[in-house]
Amino acid sequence: MPEAKAHANFVRIAPRKAQLVADLIRGKQVGEAIAILRHTPKSASPILEKLLNSAIANAEHNYQLDVNKLVITQAFVNQGPTMKRFRPRAMGRASRINKRTSHITLVVSEK
Repeated sequence: MPEAKAHANFVRIAPRKAQLVADLIRGKQVGEAIAILRHTPKSASPILEKLLNSAIANAEHNYQLDVNKLVITQAFVNQGPTMKRFRPRAMGRASRINKRTSHITLVVSEK
């Protein structure tokens, strides 16, 4: 069974936050998933919606799959590199701030 993928690498959102939204749409029909993402007030929602539209376009163009039958078979978020930043603190000290990045992957296939 052909499946279409879409990757978004080095996305500037923490993997834990993106994982919460990815869990909502895993295994859902594509139309239902888009509706869920539109109405989810999380910062990862627009990122995942854009990625899902890319996966749909890949399925349509590369594999000639029927958009109405597409289901999200896999949705996972891996940790990317962490950018380290420093914030000044009391008594001349500094504390580290980790700005985490994500690698997000969506896989869609026909049901």
